[in-house]
Amino acid sequence: MTASLATEPRQRLHPLTPLLKGARALVVIIAALSWQTLGRVGVGWFAAMVVAALVAHVVLSVVSWYFTGYQVVGRELRIHEGLLIRRTRAIPLERLQTVEVVRPLLAQLTGLAELRLEVVGGGKTEAPLAFLTVEEARALRERLLVLAGKASAAAPAEVAEGEPMPVAHPERPIHAVTNRDLLISQVLTPQTLFMPFGVVFVVFQFATEATWSFIGIASTLTAMAGVLLQPVRRILADWNFRLASQDGSLRMRGGLLETRSQTVPLDRLQAITATWPLLWRRRRWLRLRPHVAGVATPTSGDEAGGGRLLPVGDPDTARLVLAEALPGVSLDAIPFTPPSRRARWLHPLAWRVLGAALTDQVVAHREGLLTRQVLVVPYARIQSVRVVRGPLQRRLGLATVYADTAGGPSAAARDRDVSEAWALAATLAERSRAARSVPAQG
Repeated sequence: MTASLATEPRQRLHPLTPLLKGARALVVIIAALSWQTLGRVGVGWFAAMVVAALVAHVVLSVVSWYFTGYQVVGRELRIHEGLLIRRTRAIPLERLQTVEVVRPLLAQLTGLAELRLEVVGGGKTEAPLAFLTVEEARALRERLLVLAGKASAAAPAEVAEGEPMPVAHPERPIHAVTNRDLLISQVLTPQTLFMPFGVVFVVFQFATEATWSFIGIASTLTAMAGVLLQPVRRILADWNFRLASQDGSLRMRGGLLETRSQTVPLDRLQAITATWPLLWRRRRWLRLRPHVAGVATPTSGDEAGGGRLLPVGDPDTARLVLAEALPGVSLDAIPFTPPSRRARWLHPLAWRVLGAALTDQVVAHREGLLTRQVLVVPYARIQSVRVVRGPLQRRLGLATVYADTAGGPSAAARDRDVSEAWALAATLAERSRAARSVPAQG
């Protein structure tokens, strides 16, 4: 006879948490005051304003830390916080999707880490526990994954009282991206290649001006830094990138100033996007990005920190990684078929690039004139199938078929003949029902 897991006492975050949050807020405070404030009030008053705001933030952080705690109750993670208004968030571990151990630079210097959780239906990261010791963060991550049934075959309810919790099996390394390839890949971006022209333009502009102002120089440098932000963020996020497999999950690690360790259960993987940027095609490089149910998607596309299965790699490496994420699926073997020739009126330049395909396991589409992209969606992840006809499509006798996933991207067979579109939609609906019924039969 098994017994339920005992409720543990409430745990506090690490005592250095208020200081680390205060140091992290320093940059935000300075940016909020802006260069214009410095120019108006002078260095002395500007420093006094920064110190006052920082002290106030640290005091509030100490109060918040004192009343913040967490505990595991059965199969729930409960977060307690609040001084005047007490608030408790209960997160059912059945809804747990991914768990990240994140170590910002200051946390690395102090031996601490932050635990971030993604849950089903969450628009943002739930219950960030910042900060814990590295050992505590990793142990809590493993424990939560075990309780959620994502790190071991043994169910939590099968653990008898007094018996040790099941532990995850050792990781199996899959691939590690070399930092040299990562740096070259980000040099081969429009932002980096056109930066020298921007520098020459700025220098020429200042050379022809009669006066040089501190605010003007600072603003220009800030704008130039913003142009390089995306490639720099990708380098920092994917430095020493490693991919491993463990108990039906993929583990991605990387980062320079902020290290991340993310766990993605394969049963929550909705789709994979393969991208070939224009400047990478000579080297045949591509990147692979997963789309996970319940994980907030970056609003600006493939942003750093949105998660990548492969930041940069050749076709052989992509086949290796894809075989772990979607066994039996190969990008080279997908038989894409082009849309109707009448689609030239809607996409005069890109219509030859568009394509869609159905294999035994997935539906895929191809698009992108300059930056080529292929989206692959397993049939079991399809939630609905739509046939859409816009005004111009109706005049041309065309339709687009969408295979929608749960909160992820939709595979689209664009601009097919109407009869072909309806037949394709019926096939997708039938195959998705059959794929979802396979686990139940097993």
